[in-house]
Amino acid sequence: MSSIVNIYDAKTQLSALVDRAAAGEEIIIAKNGTPRAKLVSIPHADGPRTPAGAMGLTYIAEDFDVPDPTILALFEGAD
Repeated sequence: MSSIVNIYDAKTQLSALVDRAAAGEEIIIAKNGTPRAKLVSIPHADGPRTPAGAMGLTYIAEDFDVPDPTILALFEGAD
């Protein structure tokens, strides 16, 4: 079911309208009687997210965060 709300009422009742949309109602926001926007709920995820593979990495080396002396010298301004 959808309902039409004018923009002034939408501004003053936004929190309630968001709750109604989250419950499944479709809210049409109109300006001067002309529909301008639709407020609908966002679909919920069914379960916890699963990693997508992270570019095929299966491990992280123990020394992955050890600074490279050459790059470090460039940042520190050493010659």
